[in-house]
Amino acid sequence: MFGYRVPAPDEAMLISGGRRGLGGAPFRVVTGHGKFVLPVLRKVRFLTLSMCEAEVTETCVTKQGISLHVRAVIAFKVGNDHESIINAGQRFLSDQEQMSVLTGRIFAGHLRAIIGSMTVEEIVTERQKLAAEVLDTSKTEMAKIGLIVDSLQIQSIDDGDTGYIDAMSAPHKAAIQRQAQIAQAQATQASVEAEQVAARNQAEYARQTAIVRAEYSAEVDRAQAQAAQAGPLAQAHAQQEVLAAQTELALRQAQLRQQQLVAEVVKPAEAEAERVRILAAAEAQRMKIQAEAAASYDRVALDRMLIDQLPQIVKEAAGGLAGANVNVLNGADGLGEIAAGLVSQGLTILDSVRQNLGGQESDGRRPDGQRSDGRRSGENEGNGSSLLQLPTGKGRKSDDGPVDVD
Repeated sequence: MFGYRVPAPDEAMLISGGRRGLGGAPFRVVTGHGKFVLPVLRKVRFLTLSMCEAEVTETCVTKQGISLHVRAVIAFKVGNDHESIINAGQRFLSDQEQMSVLTGRIFAGHLRAIIGSMTVEEIVTERQKLAAEVLDTSKTEMAKIGLIVDSLQIQSIDDGDTGYIDAMSAPHKAAIQRQAQIAQAQATQASVEAEQVAARNQAEYARQTAIVRAEYSAEVDRAQAQAAQAGPLAQAHAQQEVLAAQTELALRQAQLRQQQLVAEVVKPAEAEAERVRILAAAEAQRMKIQAEAAASYDRVALDRMLIDQLPQIVKEAAGGLAGANVNVLNGADGLGEIAAGLVSQGLTILDSVRQNLGGQESDGRRPDGQRSDGRRSGENEGNGSSLLQLPTGKGRKSDDGPVDVD
């Protein structure tokens, strides 16, 4: 629209003519919005509010008298408030480039003053402190001309040919170099150790690989050998099983034949032997019983015969005394004694016969009077004389006197 003016966002519109501005300023300040301006009666100018830069390169002398070449960069702008805009507009509106020149000069003075109160060591090691002090000392002066400083950066500090800064940094350089060398040596050692470890690992890996390959190769060889031997081995196992089966069959046949022989030969022989033994034992027992019965019968018969013959024996003995010359000294008592002696002699003979019979049975003579060699028990082995012998005329003493037999 004709007569309507609008400032840019980073500009302040200054309208001169007509009414005065705030605080008696010769112009009015408009920011952030537009305004109608009469073309003839009012004049409009624009003041930048954007960031500006000023570079300072100055030779300063420190507290120790060491000359230092200092290079700094200042970032500044016109303040946003109306007072700062008015102050800056009154000073730089016709030539806004002068803001950078004037700002550089102001900071150069303050920089020389601050560096003059510090040592080289403080300046080098405490650059931020230097910048803060310069900002603090220049803040009031910059506010008077409507400018504010956003930052101050010390870009470089150089002592020229004096070598002070180099000398000051020499111990640190040496320490740093020493540390660098130590670090390099440690790095080299670590590198060598790493290489050795890597070499050992490679050797170990190669060894394990060789072992595994050898094991695989051995396993393959074993598998191939087993595969090659599988046929003959299976045939040998089959033959072995056939032989084992044949051996087992032969053993079973032998056992069966043995059992058959035992059943057909041994058992019948044992049974026959047992039968013969039982029959022999029975026959022996029968003969023993018969012999005992016969012996008992013969003894009874012999005793009876002897008893029957005893009177005859006594009679024959008495007959033998009839023709003898017997002197009886004691009369009738003497004759009685002779008769009693004859009877007693007959009984003695009877006992002797019994004893002889018992001895004959024990030495092999049979109860029927036959010896085992076929002779009669009554026969004398020498001259065949009779067992019974009578007295031949021997005398016997009696109580009354001797008895003489002729």
